[in-house]
Amino acid sequence: MKNENALYALTYGLFILTARQAGKDNGCIVNTVGQVTISPNRVTVAVDKTNLTHDMIAQTGELAVSILSEAADFELFRRFGFQSGREVDKFAGFSGARRGENGVLYVTEGTNAYLSCKVVSATDLGTHTLFLADVTDGDMLSQVPSVTYAYYHAHIKPKPQATPKSQGEKKRWVCRVCGYIYEGETLPEDFICPICKHPASDFEEMKEN
Repeated sequence: MKNENALYALTYGLFILTARQAGKDNGCIVNTVGQVTISPNRVTVAVDKTNLTHDMIAQTGELAVSILSEAADFELFRRFGFQSGREVDKFAGFSGARRGENGVLYVTEGTNAYLSCKVVSATDLGTHTLFLADVTDGDMLSQVPSVTYAYYHAHIKPKPQATPKSQGEKKRWVCRVCGYIYEGETLPEDFICPICKHPASDFEEMKEN
């Protein structure tokens, strides 16, 4: 591919995908939710197999989608996107959620709508599973416009603060997704961002001011 940045021109929404299993609630940030039919109302969502939310949905067949709005702040992305539900309780100390009719929490903070869904089928995509689900419930939560991937990068994600390098200082490489900065003359091809888990292809060299 000549330039992988072309993929960023696609119009993605951003969502918090949530699930509940054995009394535990969890959620993660995804950009892969889309409506596929109106009658019946069905959506698809592709979920990385390494996510705990993926395993919970695969086991229970129930999920909720909270549609993020332009009112969302970076802390919401940090809570649900930059830490693992296998290590922390993402809903601990968080009051901006309600339980839907299917028993799964949906997020009311920084969102404009939610959908409760029941899985109809699952397709193995290799690194991800594509879940096809019936929408069983849903409602509007605000009139604030939905956030796009482009809006997130332009207005929500903190901008890395580049400072001039001193003589002998290493190069800096910044993650385009979360802003994590790696220092080194070269970025290893197999490097994975420790914050958002994106690969080296999502890093770019920081330029001096």
